[in-house]
Amino acid sequence: MNIIVCIKQVPDTTDVKINPEDNTLIREGVESIINPFDMYALEEALRIKEAHGGTVTVISMGPPQVENALREALALGVDNAILISDKKFAGSDTLATSYTLSAAIRKLGDYDIILFGKQAIDGDTAQVGPGVARHLDIPQIAFVKEIDAIENGKIVAHRMMEDGFDVIKSQLPIVLTVVKDINEPRLPSLRTKMKAKKAEIPVWTFDDLHLDEAKVGLNGSPTQVEEIYTPTLEKKTMMLEGEPEEVAKKLVEYLKELC
Repeated sequence: MNIIVCIKQVPDTTDVKINPEDNTLIREGVESIINPFDMYALEEALRIKEAHGGTVTVISMGPPQVENALREALALGVDNAILISDKKFAGSDTLATSYTLSAAIRKLGDYDIILFGKQAIDGDTAQVGPGVARHLDIPQIAFVKEIDAIENGKIVAHRMMEDGFDVIKSQLPIVLTVVKDINEPRLPSLRTKMKAKKAEIPVWTFDDLHLDEAKVGLNGSPTQVEEIYTPTLEKKTMMLEGEPEEVAKKLVEYLKELC
């Protein structure tokens, strides 16, 4: 069983800063963490490996500092880690990101299950996992809360819905995006931390993946961020006095003015 987990390093803050020249996130000097939802994907990959054997490979796309996130994943028990990094990838939206990740997955070769967290906390789009499935032309199940069975080249999973859940059976290979209900992520041991610290993490660049330059980075991103800011919380209080009927009329009139 060959399992791939795609993770993202995200700012550990709500006070994000933007490069005014290209409207991309400024990551240098900002404390970063593994996207919290991706931690559940990592844990589920390790549980699948423990139950069925195989290997777990984690990949991430971003600047050189993303290596720290990959080492955290290795410390949890992941077998291999690969960093996808090149200045040409800067400014990638979800379409360009899924295109680049799918090229890296093809380069890896054999795979049975590709796992993502349901979404990244810095973008909240939930589009990259399904986008990778589309580029690879394989099935996908989003918002997975439980995996029932994996056998005979098929998987049965529960997909979380607003009014319950769906039970879906599909063939492998497949892309799954998972929700936090699926498990409880483990903590690394001292031994695995030391091993991860010494591990060699290969870096794959634009040239290694043989990509179309028109489909990566800002060139390949039909959507671009024009502005990011932290909203300010404003409170306005208005006191209405009088008898209940009178107060009710004043409130209705005030609400009409707002509309």
